[in-house]
Parts: sequence; structure tokens; C-alpha cells
Amino acid sequence: MKPLLLWIMLLLAPGAALRAQPTQPHRLELALDPDESAVHVLPLADTTLALLVERYPPSLARQQFSLLHYDRELQTRQEIKLPVPRDYEFAETCAELPYAYALFRADYTAAKLLLLRVDLQTGALRQYSFDTKTVDDIYHLEALDGKLFATVEVNGHLTVLHLDMEQEQFRLLASLYEPLPARLTFLADSVNKRLAFVLSESNGLRSRLQIKQLSAQGQLVGSQFVQAESERGLITAELSPGDTTSRLLTGTYTLRDPRYSQGLFATDLTPRGELRAPLRFYDFLTLKHFLDFMRPQRAERLRARSARRRAAGRPFRLHYRLLTHRLIPFQGGYVLVAEVYYPRYRYDSMGGFMLYSMRTFDGYRSTQAVVCGFDSNGTLLWDNTFVLKNAERYDLAETVRLRPMPDGQRLAMAYLDDEQIRYKIIDRTAPAPNDLQVPVQTNHEGQREKIVSTSREGILPWYGSRFLAYGYQRVRPDRGDNRLVFFVNTVAFD
Repeated sequence: MKPLLLWIMLLLAPGAALRAQPTQPHRLELALDPDESAVHVLPLADTTLALLVERYPPSLARQQFSLLHYDRELQTRQEIKLPVPRDYEFAETCAELPYAYALFRADYTAAKLLLLRVDLQTGALRQYSFDTKTVDDIYHLEALDGKLFATVEVNGHLTVLHLDMEQEQFRLLASLYEPLPARLTFLADSVNKRLAFVLSESNGLRSRLQIKQLSAQGQLVGSQFVQAESERGLITAELSPGDTTSRLLTGTYTLRDPRYSQGLFATDLTPRGELRAPLRFYDFLTLKHFLDFMRPQRAERLRARSARRRAAGRPFRLHYRLLTHRLIPFQGGYVLVAEVYYPRYRYDSMGGFMLYSMRTFDGYRSTQAVVCGFDSNGTLLWDNTFVLKNAERYDLAETVRLRPMPDGQRLAMAYLDDEQIRYKIIDRTAPAPNDLQVPVQTNHEGQREKIVSTSREGILPWYGSRFLAYGYQRVRPDRGDNRLVFFVNTVAFD
């Protein structure tokens, strides 16, 4: 058969459209050693990229920080040296164009903060110092209307620190002060200049959510509780972005034990007088693809057992932990991605007269990523699952990323597994392969090279249907010496 005819037949074969293979049109390499540097990747809304680079080789008397700015083809725009004192370490970074922000904390106390603001258009640098006296730890940073909001820990409580650069002042928001282990997610609404916070509260038996809206100045403008009337408890939730007068709230719920999720819930928070839209609950076992990670026979046995328990009036409790991602607008509604994970432990035998094993925490492993489509009212339209392989992290963080495909009908999901980019194309509930992968490309010159090792790898959504894959690599060329680099590759599903 002629090659051209064979190629056309493969292209038209059933499922060929689902297997859209990504390309890697651009690659950036920095000569950095993972033992002597750290890089923080910051995709920007104007389709450019910023890298915050920390260098600390033994030859330097102190660490050096710089902010590198690149265009969409990963070509250098500018490099700005950051004047960070020796006794400060990196904490968090974020951006609100035209500015990129880098927050540093004193080595021996998180209470003393240094904030650097870089104008990415002019390269101008401003610095601000804050001595908060009470902050014990910093978890997250968001920018809204030229002001910064950091999720922080203070005296065993979770709260938000408001940094006002115009007045060079700070304050802890009194309207947000929850005892740990409360969970907090928040969303910066740049359209309406508001912040929306979702607090998860639990007394050990029942859990509920509290939603608070704040102005860009940090003033409380609205608050409400969301709680199930049945034995269900609400664990975590995500708010839809955009107009604050029309909001979808969706997340996970539990039966008694707030550590484990039983399924998903959703509700429309749009004001309707004194009435609120009812909560909609979706048990994991009613989803079409949730059990894709199991063998079919085992999945059927589990569903049958659940049906018998429900018929007998006894709930069938599941034991899944889920990490939810932020909602993404899609086809007039929203898409929720949630990773199923579990903590891993290592057992070490100890010697002596009596042998015993010591259990040591060894990070987290994600088994699958559930992706669900909702309409704006919270009705579940479809679900799918991306079964994961080798998705392990020490810290609990998002592994899988998602971007819409150019046709507006499908979604691309991807994550990095050493030197492989694993991906899946989601077309609503249509079955699709979970084992698609392409190797990370090390050059565009057609040179034969081998990736010897990869570390600190990850992938981030960028713009359109593009991702950014990054990490440290040791690359062995066909000829010449090995090179040790930090790389960034554009991954395009165009």
C-alpha cells in the first residue's frame, strides 16, 4: 500500500481524532544544576513567561535571584536582578500584569517579609518591607487591583494577610480567622474587583462551607453558609470564576468521616430572593468512568455491593481522597478536575534487642484524575477519567493540567512522568486511551540525544491549547559531553 494512502486511512480511522498528538515547537534551556539552584515557573496572561531563578552554588557568598522574562516563542525579553538580602528566602510568587511579584521571608521568622515588584513592560523594580510580628507561615499569594493577599498561618489559625503597596501597610483580615486544620481556597475576580473565599469547617463529625466575598480593599461585602441537611458533610469546594452575581459552587462531600469523599456536589449560588438552589449530589459510583482504574469485574462487584447496601437502607461508604482544581469555563458551563490520591508510607526495620518497624511518610500518589462537565446550574452533564501512572509527589499538589482543544469541543489533559509527556483527549463521556505519551523533545535540530535523568519536573497550563513542561534534565548527546539544564518546552495541541 502506498504510504500516502496508508496515512489517509489512519487519519480517517475511528478514534484517530481523539489521539491528537502534541507537538513541542519551542524549547528553552538554562545551564543550571538542581543541587545549586531553584526555578519557579510563572505563565502569564499575555502569553509570555516569567522564571524566578535562585542560584546558590558553593562559590557564591550568598544566593542570587533574578527574574527572566520570555516571549511566547521562549525568546529572552529581559533579565532583572533581584536585590534579596542574605537572610531572606523565597516564599511565593504571582502576577497581575504588567507586574510580577516575588515575596520573600526572613530565614528565621516568616513574620518579616520582603516584597519585590517588577514592571514587565519597563523592567522597573520596587521593593517593600513588612514586619507583621505574628505570621508563622505563608501558603499562597494572589494579586487583585494592585494589592496582594496571602494565605497565612497565625497562632494556629488560617487567615489572610492584605499587603497594600500604595500605603506600604499590611493588615490581617479579621473576617477570616479559622482554627487549623480548616481549609481555605480563594479566587481573585479581576472583572468585579472582588475576592471570594471558601472556608471548609469541621467539628470532626459534620463539615460545612462558608463563603465570604471581600472588596479589593479587603472589606467584607458578603458571607453565607452552605451546609447539607442530610448526613452528608461538605468537605471542599471551588467557585466558578467571573461575575460574582452568578456563581456555581461545586466540590466533594462525605458521609461522616471528613477525610474521605463519597462523591461530588454542586449548587447554583445565584440570588433568588430568600431561596437558594438545592444541593445536587453525585455519588462516585453513579459516575460512568470513576472506576476506570479498576478491572471491569471488580468495578461491577463494587457497584453491585453498593446497590445492595442502598436497597437495605444502609449507606455504602467510600474511602477516597480528592484534590480539586479550580473550575474552568467550558461550553457555557464549567469543568471540574479532581485528582484521587492517597498518602504513601515507608516502613523501616529498626535493630536492637527488639525488632520493630517505623512508619515514615513518603509523599502522595495520584491514581486518577476525574473530569466532570457541569452546566451553570450545577447539573452534571458528563464525566470522564484519566487513569494515571507514576504520578507521585512529596507535597500535595496538582499533577494533571487541562486546556481546551482548538475545536472548542474537546479537552487535553497532560502530566509529566520523567522524560514522557502523558496525555489524554477528553470528548465528554467517549472512551479514550489512558496510555498515550510522547517523549520530551531535547532539541529541534534532529540531533540524537538521550535523557539520562529528570527531576523536579512538572507541567502548567499556558494559553490556548498549550502547556509548559519543565524540569531539570541531564542530556547525553550522540557526541560530546553531557549537559545539565533546566528546560522549558512548549507543548501544543494545536
